[in-house]
Amino acid sequence: MTQRPCPRHAAPVAIDAAPVRLLKRTVLFVMGAFYFLFIAFVPLLCHKRRGFRGWYWRKIKRACSRLLWLLSIRTDMPEEERAALVADQNSIIVINHRSHLDGFALMDAIPVEKWITFAAKKELCDAALLRTGFTCAGLVEIDRSSGRVALETLSAAVRDMPARRSVVLFPEGTRTKGETLGAFKAGAVLVARETGRSIRPIVIHDSDQLLPRGKTLPRSGNIRVQVLAPFICDPDASPDDDVTRLRAVMMAAFDQP
Repeated sequence: MTQRPCPRHAAPVAIDAAPVRLLKRTVLFVMGAFYFLFIAFVPLLCHKRRGFRGWYWRKIKRACSRLLWLLSIRTDMPEEERAALVADQNSIIVINHRSHLDGFALMDAIPVEKWITFAAKKELCDAALLRTGFTCAGLVEIDRSSGRVALETLSAAVRDMPARRSVVLFPEGTRTKGETLGAFKAGAVLVARETGRSIRPIVIHDSDQLLPRGKTLPRSGNIRVQVLAPFICDPDASPDDDVTRLRAVMMAAFDQP
């Protein structure tokens, strides 16, 4: 099937004046390392405290918001879509992936009432300094060396999650390079069918305009976070059909100017 390229968006408009951006980035450069060490070391000292996971997750969310603010990046999500996430239950969240900013943008935009976690490759969790923090944040550790084991691990983790918590998956698997969405892997669909959960698609717009592949310093501007209606897998269709249908739904939103 021929992939139709999405229309390119206009160049991002900076949301702060140049002197303000310079001041903010200077603060980030000076204080960023200390803040990272705080986020990394707090779990080592306090992870056994009652209620620590909820407190720590809110700290991570605020850290993502502060990072974007210091980078002069704003996320936009309409109030009705935010309300839909507050009410969201028994779902798996899938988002497209075009930039290293995507996860930060989602954490900043998502309402605090909606609990989320991420699936992380096992290699990230092997880092001694970060492992306790990742565990305390509830990340789902995935061993990608075996697709069957990874699917079983993820399905088991989702089944054990409360209804208001959703795991976030990137169906493209990695950042895409082209002008359109990449091919979708079947993992999210298979887990949804296995656990009986719906899929909540979220489309990230313009993050690659602010931080293209190969760049290290993002530009200032807005990232639009679009929440779509729940996607229900069809038990009478094949998983591949559901994957094709899910990608088409997200493509239609992604192509909107």
